[in-house]
Amino acid sequence: MAKMTDSGAYRWEFKPRFRRHAFGWRSQPAIQRTKEAVSEIRKVARRDPVLGGEGAVVLLERLSPALEHVDSSSGAIGTAVNNAISALVPLIAAAPVDRNTRDRWLERLWAAHEADRIPYIETLTDYWGELCGSHEVASAWADDLIEITRMARSSDPNLRGHFHGTAACLSALYRAERYKEILDILESERMWHYRRWAVMALAALGRKAEAIQYAESCRDPWTPDSEVDAICEEILLSSGLVEEAYTRYGLQANRAGTYLATYRAVAKKYPHKKAADVLGDLVATTPGQEAKWFAAAKDIGLYDEALALAQMGPCDPRTLTRAARDLAERQPAFATSAGLLALERLAQGYGYDITGADVWAAYQHTMRAAELAGRSDQARQRIRQLAASESPAGFVASILARELNR
Repeated sequence: MAKMTDSGAYRWEFKPRFRRHAFGWRSQPAIQRTKEAVSEIRKVARRDPVLGGEGAVVLLERLSPALEHVDSSSGAIGTAVNNAISALVPLIAAAPVDRNTRDRWLERLWAAHEADRIPYIETLTDYWGELCGSHEVASAWADDLIEITRMARSSDPNLRGHFHGTAACLSALYRAERYKEILDILESERMWHYRRWAVMALAALGRKAEAIQYAESCRDPWTPDSEVDAICEEILLSSGLVEEAYTRYGLQANRAGTYLATYRAVAKKYPHKKAADVLGDLVATTPGQEAKWFAAAKDIGLYDEALALAQMGPCDPRTLTRAARDLAERQPAFATSAGLLALERLAQGYGYDITGADVWAAYQHTMRAAELAGRSDQARQRIRQLAASESPAGFVASILARELNR
């Protein structure tokens, strides 16, 4: 938490931790410190938005120099920095400061971005219009940047080149509602990172069908399909075309890190859709991977669908065992079936680095659920059949032999 000094200025706890070359090659300490710094700034901003905005500027100035020696090969530190930028930009943008303070903040951020060598805060300029805080400030920045941006994105190879402020110019133009100038600058552009601003400009001008057509024309091996899907989905939703947005883009645009997170993202955006319908539509987008949706179906309470999906492929036995363990009391019939399927998959040789402990866990959780469901005899008979189906030296049969022969 920020502390008051004798001079009346705040002393940020994160500030000395983000001195130049503060971190070695290991990324985890840097990630943790970055998260702590963002948390500190957010906490202060709730009490004092101006001070919070100042703290956000200070951290963004210091991030890249502090992280310069961190190993970024895994992408983890880059993700942490991008998350920090996403969290800090709204604090700076919303801070109720006068024009002089806003201008000073922007100049400091511009200098930090210009000196960003790795780069770590490269995406900061994508938010430049938002950071400007008003149409007037954004328009002034656009005026300053537009000529060099025109040259940098020119079709003339003698003029064309890299300019670190191109995204800032386009973002400022968009914030200032100077959409036609965006289209003019990007007339011969081929990079999606910039062309997406043309898509947004067309949509803002009310030319939404043209915007979607233009976005679709941008698809190529260097353009992330997920980004095209997301921007087209947003355009259709803003037009009230919810069903078309769902059918054409919703299932692909909301991919997340896990199958369950993907389902939740789609379900949240389209609450009128039935859970079973959303799940079924998502499963259809991953042919051959149906069993991987088992956990998602189970967690949203679609137990019959979950078992059906698990039976369609080699679902991880440990995932099935956890389902048997966690739902033995609330859904004993489902838990019994999941446990039996876990043992079946183990008998078939599925699972990575399986040990005897995994077999025992599957057996014990299955039998507990079966007892609660009143199916102990049937479950034990089924397990005997599974063990008998293995070779004489079968893994499951050898581990459970004494238990099953009692």
